[in-house]
Amino acid sequence: RCMSVRLAFFTQSLGGGGAERVVVTLANEFARRGYAVDIVNSCYKEGYQKLLAPEVNVIVLNTRRRLLAAPHLARYLRQYRPDALLATVNTIAAVAARMLARTPTRLVLREASTPSAMLTHNKASWRANRVYIWSLRWLYPQADAIVAVSRNVAADLARFNPRLAAKTHVIFNPVISDAMLQQSYEPLAHPWFQPNQPPVVLAVGRLTYQKGFDTLLRAFAQVVQQLEARLVILGEGEERPRLQQLAEQLGVASFVDLPGFDPNPFRYMRRAGVFVLASRYEGLPNVLIQALACGCAVVSTDCPSGPREILDGGRYGALVAVDDVVGLAVAIGRVLQGERPQVPAEWLEQFRVEHVAEQYLQVMLGTS
Repeated sequence: RCMSVRLAFFTQSLGGGGAERVVVTLANEFARRGYAVDIVNSCYKEGYQKLLAPEVNVIVLNTRRRLLAAPHLARYLRQYRPDALLATVNTIAAVAARMLARTPTRLVLREASTPSAMLTHNKASWRANRVYIWSLRWLYPQADAIVAVSRNVAADLARFNPRLAAKTHVIFNPVISDAMLQQSYEPLAHPWFQPNQPPVVLAVGRLTYQKGFDTLLRAFAQVVQQLEARLVILGEGEERPRLQQLAEQLGVASFVDLPGFDPNPFRYMRRAGVFVLASRYEGLPNVLIQALACGCAVVSTDCPSGPREILDGGRYGALVAVDDVVGLAVAIGRVLQGERPQVPAEWLEQFRVEHVAEQYLQVMLGTS
């Protein structure tokens, strides 16, 4: 029944990151249910390819410039004629591609960041920011539906363009699966995670300004004045040299490790003393949900958007103001000294893959 329905995903690449992991997770689940599934990438980057089910068809357009992907994507739409296309990250090219292709493909845009926060902190040129605002006002309404990854993202979109409210669906990310939980028990050779070692403060994400790892380093430098601890930050990005330099300046370099990107951060989460999200802005941070699912206590900035919704207003983990070094250090210290709220299993059900995939299917097929 399903094989006659073709579902497609469009994103920049599969080279690591929360949005890319969501695409892989949904693609695998839809393929498992018997749908024909394509992932269309602008360019190839090593990352999550190994996690893809063999039934998922990957098409690479070989263009790094975002807007230049539009004519290539239009060609794909004309050739394969998918019933629905879900675009995340590079949403502008997706709208342009469907206009060029003139195919009846149902177009769904996934908005994973809080627009106002992104524009405030974005170091892109003013021209790039103007293009983004213009797209929210004029291109996003061309889509059949929009998925906002949290209630606050949906509200923010509506502030930019009230016309979007009627076609916006709030769907949390598909984060928790049996496979993910199994992966969390895989062995971990890192010496700091062995028995009888000091507790590890763990963070996961791209090494970018958005993720606030500079604030985390400053907070950690205060923590180790009171407690014995280590800090591990998993991820790769342009801030690596700056963060390494800052760790040296703070005198904590020997207690800090940046091992790079790891497709299985869950085994670290299972063994960490505390997981910290120090972001300046988000949409719905998957890593915070993953850490909770792996039984790790968490501390997070109360950034727009996501952490407050994930942690039920602070009930399931401390919420600290963005860039509050002292507040972050105090919250980390409290967890390491034993303050650990219990997260009920029912609360985490809303982030399970099967539950979320069903909601995405309804929006992509236009049955919701």
